[in-house]
Amino acid sequence: MTPDPSSRTAVNYLNVDYGVRSWLLTKDHKRIGFLYLVSITVMFAIGGLAALAIRLDLLTPAGDLMGDDTYNKMFTMHGVAMVFFFLVPSIPAVLGNFLIPLMIGARDLAFPRLNLASWYIFILGGGITLYAVLTGGVDTGWTFYTPYSTEGSNTNVTSAALGVFVSGFSSILTGLNFLVTIHRMRAPGLRWLRLPLFVWAQYATSIIFILGTPVIAITVLLVAVERSLDIGIFDPALGGDPILFQHLFWFYSHPAVYIMILPAMGVVSEIIPCFTRNKIFGYKFIAVSSLAIALLGFLVWGHHMFVSGQSVNASLIFSFLSFAVAIPSAVKVFNWTATLYKGSIGFEAPMLYALGFIGLFTIGGLTGLFLASLGLDVHVHDTYFVVAHFHYIMVGGAVMGYLGGLHFWWPKISGKLYPEWLARVSAVIIFLGFNLTFFPQFVLGYLGMPRRYHVYPPEFQVLNVFSTAGASILGFGYLLPIVYFAWSMRYGKVASANPWNAAGLEWATPSPPPPDNFAETPVVEDDPYGYTRIDPGEELQVA
Repeated sequence: MTPDPSSRTAVNYLNVDYGVRSWLLTKDHKRIGFLYLVSITVMFAIGGLAALAIRLDLLTPAGDLMGDDTYNKMFTMHGVAMVFFFLVPSIPAVLGNFLIPLMIGARDLAFPRLNLASWYIFILGGGITLYAVLTGGVDTGWTFYTPYSTEGSNTNVTSAALGVFVSGFSSILTGLNFLVTIHRMRAPGLRWLRLPLFVWAQYATSIIFILGTPVIAITVLLVAVERSLDIGIFDPALGGDPILFQHLFWFYSHPAVYIMILPAMGVVSEIIPCFTRNKIFGYKFIAVSSLAIALLGFLVWGHHMFVSGQSVNASLIFSFLSFAVAIPSAVKVFNWTATLYKGSIGFEAPMLYALGFIGLFTIGGLTGLFLASLGLDVHVHDTYFVVAHFHYIMVGGAVMGYLGGLHFWWPKISGKLYPEWLARVSAVIIFLGFNLTFFPQFVLGYLGMPRRYHVYPPEFQVLNVFSTAGASILGFGYLLPIVYFAWSMRYGKVASANPWNAAGLEWATPSPPPPDNFAETPVVEDDPYGYTRIDPGEELQVA
């Protein structure tokens, strides 16, 4: 049984009568999720503007828009802002914060004060990093590769590294909070194999947060220590080992790919059954595959180092493991496809984003297998082929999943409906703009254009013009949701408790939910995704 959504009439968490001070001191998980939403949107805008500047510079072979140093600082700013301050926290910090207690029938996360502290730590880390960017910039690239980051660069590497170090604590605290909440605060009857797949994805992501984030945090701190105290850790001039940095960096950074993509997979696993009116195919396999991805992801870091001098035997092992980690991802794609089969498919905006995710992630995953193959990786290593692959996973996958989740749960988050037709237009524009931006880069990389260069042979210009044109379309597509989400907060139609006719405890509360979520503790008696028990003839409420 679930509580009656209409039984709770308390003021909702968005009520502005609480005042600014109550927002800054709130312990409500929904408000903290909203604070993260605003914060990471700012970081997304900063990273996006840097990307647009990069693409404009690449319009001409001579790189006329920026000098060499400025270009290096610009793509570093793009990478640091997008990876550490948008992609890593986006779905866990925003949608995870908002939804996990609602999905498991809890009134809040296990540690509300710790949750607020994690947001302040995120803001502090982002502020330190932005300070480094605005007072001269950083030219090392987002990977901070040594020995350039320890000896060769005269830019604000130490400040940027400290910002990333501080922000890592935000991820650790968030992961800890989610793990304890999922273990200890589930509603009566909500057994492990009744958990929503979004919760399973967040659980697996939290494991990576806890185990992986300390490694990258200590690694970038060691870079700052070496620069400040001239202690030989990574710099060979001081007796250090630069390859050690790569091992430590990629031991975290490859699992970090799954920090970014696993939550998006959880979002898609919620959207697909809702808009096909089908029970999810292979629930147990999808749930277990999330844990398998999280654990296997820690075993494949060496495939980033095929050209770094590691032994052939080690490279063969890492190549095999890289192919193995693709299996649980493929399980998810096959199960989503099976759920679509004979479904009563609706093409509302969340579903368009979910379908776009499947297509783009599949391309990204398959090209990842190319990079896991020794012979081909040596040819395309550090070329635009890698850039295209990475963005098909991170932008085509993680961002499409994030936007799909925002569109799916926006009526629950805000209590308002956005203009559905404009949301569909935005989804199509983003899909087309993305492919026009990044598919030519596969060709550029295979032909040999190295990444991080802004001066290139004239024969590559046509493909770069296509890519820049696509980036302009993509940027416009990303701007639209920001506009109509903000518009809907004031002018949108009032949303019902369950505008999508969806299954799940989060839809059993008013939109937006009251501060304590549930008037009484819900009791779960059914398995998840019981869409066969919902009348498919009921109309979906859309704007």
